[in-house]
Amino acid sequence: MTLGQAVGGEIAGRAVRKAVDFHPKLFHALRHYTASRLKTDIIAGIVVGIVALPLAIAFGIASGVSPTIGLVTAIIGGFMVSFFGGNSVQIGGPTGAFIIIVYNIIGQFGLHGLAVATFMAGVILVLLGLFRLGTVIKFIPYPIVVGFTAGIALTIFSTQVNDFLGLGLRDIPGQFIPKWGLYLKSLANIDICTLGTALVSLFIIVLTPKVSKRLPGALIAIILVTAAAYFLSSAFGWYSVETIGDRFGTMATDIPTPHGFTLNMATINMLLPSAFTIAVLGAIESLLSATVADGITGSHTNSNTELIGQGIANITVPFFGGIPVTGAIARTMTNITNGGRTPVAGIVHALVLLLIFLFAMPLINYVPMATLAAVLMVVAYNMSGWRTVVSVFKSPKSDISVLLVTFILTVVFDLTIAIEIGLLLAVVLFLRRVTENTEIKVYSEQLDVAEGTDLSQHEVLDVAKGVSVYEIDGPFFFGVATKFDELMRSALTDKPSVRIIRMRKVSFIDATGLHNLEVLIRSSKSEGISVVLSGVKDNVRASLEHAGIDKLIGSENICDHITKAVRMANLIASDARKPR
Repeated sequence: MTLGQAVGGEIAGRAVRKAVDFHPKLFHALRHYTASRLKTDIIAGIVVGIVALPLAIAFGIASGVSPTIGLVTAIIGGFMVSFFGGNSVQIGGPTGAFIIIVYNIIGQFGLHGLAVATFMAGVILVLLGLFRLGTVIKFIPYPIVVGFTAGIALTIFSTQVNDFLGLGLRDIPGQFIPKWGLYLKSLANIDICTLGTALVSLFIIVLTPKVSKRLPGALIAIILVTAAAYFLSSAFGWYSVETIGDRFGTMATDIPTPHGFTLNMATINMLLPSAFTIAVLGAIESLLSATVADGITGSHTNSNTELIGQGIANITVPFFGGIPVTGAIARTMTNITNGGRTPVAGIVHALVLLLIFLFAMPLINYVPMATLAAVLMVVAYNMSGWRTVVSVFKSPKSDISVLLVTFILTVVFDLTIAIEIGLLLAVVLFLRRVTENTEIKVYSEQLDVAEGTDLSQHEVLDVAKGVSVYEIDGPFFFGVATKFDELMRSALTDKPSVRIIRMRKVSFIDATGLHNLEVLIRSSKSEGISVVLSGVKDNVRASLEHAGIDKLIGSENICDHITKAVRMANLIASDARKPR
């Protein structure tokens, strides 16, 4: 290898490293790691692991898989997120947001379909990170996030009514309205023992934070109520509630052996919408959790690295039968409040769950399903963010409509449809708002150069007869381009000799804007009207040159300042008035 090749290879390597924004926080943290930091991370990791246990079990069951799969997902996914992620305190695992989408995928395509969709979602997340789209995800409209989060919360609540009341239903419709119709018809079948167990569990979960915020209410409820239920069922024959063991049988205590799955174009096409939904939902939830964590710890999340880490986790877990993984805001907050400050705490949390999985799974069999239903109902309530929903109703009507549409579609139809329609509606309303707020001003005779700026000194330019000045105040995209074209066609009775288009406030121009501008220039030429552009920004000028408009109009007719443009237009108009 020559020196030139070596140097070239080194430069290329640096370029690749610079292009790929992948810098896991774990490796940075270990460079300056201390024994005292290890101690606090271990304590935080143990607490988070204990808190995550009931949630992982509950989310696994609610998603239509077994408690074992919920725990396996929390172990493997949680480890991957902490090892490869871009946030120092993020705790990954199964979350309530995925329950409905996972349940629906399993219902339609089975466990194999879920594995494929989760794997594809992982690939999408990695690509989002590689293409540096981490910051873009944060710009998804807030009403959409609130709408589908509230919709998911209501749907989760609905799925737990059967186990909370002890209705004993097995074939429950997946759709919201038929489901509640069946519940109402079956109210006579309420089991008093199950309902009592659920209410006591709910009381403990709600009361525990009032006693101590450090105590995990869900775990306390599971331990106390499970022990009480076991004692009562042993002492009294009339007391009987369904447990995890009754529904799922004896829990396995071995990590599932990795297995592959079939991947072909037909399967990809069929599951791509579901994969996209998982990816978008995972990206939003993980980055939202990371943003909240940054606000508390003062750290900075590498959004692109975080997406890549989430993607790696979701690529890995399907091989072990797992469900989608994302950042869990409740567990992340628990980590922070207990002193966790590096990804080591997240790794410890995964190891704690692994030890519980290996040595304590037989005890899980005795947990009442009613208690898990109470846990999930509290999760749904916290997830609903009803105070946030109320605050959004004080926003503009367009935001309210986006929230309501997203919420209704999530509840009544499907989360995939809700996200797609919600995004589409938000984009349409945004474009409408931008179009309405983009002004096109018309000047003649005199023009104040400083108008629309903070300058205190005003310079007034005399505009010659036959010269019209148009100013576009905002981006020149397809909506505004059409508006500008209509103004040109309708506003003037007397044709001018020169049209000045002032573009100092045009931040960008799209293909439609370029096309309409080209059509205007050509039609103006055919009518003997000159066109002069003023105040063109560098990026807009580059777009004009790429489209060949500089050659069409003449480079001399693209001016950097309105003073030059008016001077040139006045000369052109003066020449036009001279007798031929």
